[in-house]
Amino acid sequence: MTLDHIYGKTFHGRYGSVKNAFTYGVDYVLTDLSDRNLPTLFSRNKFNLAAIHDVDHGGKRDAGVGSKWVKETLCQNGLKDLSEEKILLLAQPRIWGHVFNPVSFWFVLDANEDLRVVIAEVNNTFGDRHSYLCHKEDLSPITREDTLKAKKIFHVSPFQDVAGSYQFRFDFSEKSVGIWIDYKNGNKGLYATYTGKRQKLTSASILSAAIKRPFGSLRVLALIHWEAAKLWFKGAVFRPRPTPPAQEVSNG
Repeated sequence: MTLDHIYGKTFHGRYGSVKNAFTYGVDYVLTDLSDRNLPTLFSRNKFNLAAIHDVDHGGKRDAGVGSKWVKETLCQNGLKDLSEEKILLLAQPRIWGHVFNPVSFWFVLDANEDLRVVIAEVNNTFGDRHSYLCHKEDLSPITREDTLKAKKIFHVSPFQDVAGSYQFRFDFSEKSVGIWIDYKNGNKGLYATYTGKRQKLTSASILSAAIKRPFGSLRVLALIHWEAAKLWFKGAVFRPRPTPPAQEVSNG
């Protein structure tokens, strides 16, 4: 069973004609959703100071079904042999009932605890969701030296085109989690990272996070809009929301 609290740092750096960069701390929970021995201040599918709800992850926006969707997605994409392996969710929890995850990650680990597949579950501020299925062609373990690519087909920032591609790197270990995303579109793009150490999720760690970083993902959402306002003042071109892709998941 896995139930970890990860306090990490995220960095976003935009490059091209209009540059912008910021760093802030954010709290994530890493869980396999099977643990029933939960801290007092944390719940699954129930209201609490902090909680993970299945409806928030795995499937269509606000209609998720949790890890069941991951198993189905693996089978639909020719990865049935991995559908019964260990599945972990890395996501910001609901804080006092509110949640917004710009991106959550499903990690699929084999019997040796090696990372084999990652599903990046991306949400925009317009109510849409799309997921990118990432793995090596030979399905060998993913290490921090590996770069996995995906074509961008989903509208995220109104200041970026739906074009170009992502390069993902993942570093997953017993002690820490590291994620690096390099979005390239010609000579423009964005570099985003998240790195943090794993520690046991406890009521004390939840309370400490709530005091130091109150409002959880509501704070993150406010920061997103603040950075968007800065880009607008810097002269970045605003692009209206296009029709979301018909497919729920893209593979490569």
